[in-house]
Amino acid sequence: MAEEDISEKPVLAERGIPVAHAGADKHFFGLKQDGPHLNAQPVFTDDYERRLPPDPIYQETGPNARVWRAYDEEAAAFDGVMVGQSRDGLDVMLVFAGLFSAVVTSFLVQVSQRLQADFVEMSAVLLYELVSVQQSISNGLPVGNFSTSTPNPDQKIEPDTIDVWINGLWAVSLTCSLVVALAAVLIKQWLHHYASLPSGTPGLRSHVRQFRFMGMEQWRVRVIVGMLPLIMHISLALFLIGLILF
Repeated sequence: MAEEDISEKPVLAERGIPVAHAGADKHFFGLKQDGPHLNAQPVFTDDYERRLPPDPIYQETGPNARVWRAYDEEAAAFDGVMVGQSRDGLDVMLVFAGLFSAVVTSFLVQVSQRLQADFVEMSAVLLYELVSVQQSISNGLPVGNFSTSTPNPDQKIEPDTIDVWINGLWAVSLTCSLVVALAAVLIKQWLHHYASLPSGTPGLRSHVRQFRFMGMEQWRVRVIVGMLPLIMHISLALFLIGLILF
């Protein structure tokens, strides 16, 4: 019997199962521990056959079978880590994208005025000419000798190339930021629906969870979540380039 125990220990160690050696010195946080509790049996933390009751005969694949309950436990642990990490990253991206979009919008509103005629300046020039003409008439001077300027509301405006580039860079930057914010909101809603399994038998919950997981893999949701920071970095880079040109 002792020989069987000794031969089983290396096998259990290879499987990553903690084995308690009888009579061996144990340490807990560097302190030596002695006592009868050291003569413990191997701890099977992943042995569902010990944790879950057996199924009745011919019911091994029924709606309440042990295999579905084991699947639900493993899936809950896996989904908890995956959904939690995704939600944390999406929360950060959503806040940053919202604030960044507001900043880019304020800059874009100001610089977009360079692409159209400055009607305020044009109105000031025309008002100055009108006052000058009235003064000439009051002084008895001929109006024909007064030189007029050339502001025309119907005149085609040709903006500078640098202004066009700045507006283009900031417009693309704002678009990328809004795409990230929209994607973050949609994915957060999808994750909330994914994590909320319906009530019912373990078999039903297992099938619904697997169906949703296959949909997530088909739509590359985790890949999209990983690409959102990259898109946000591109948006920030475009804004900084336009800011340097500005």
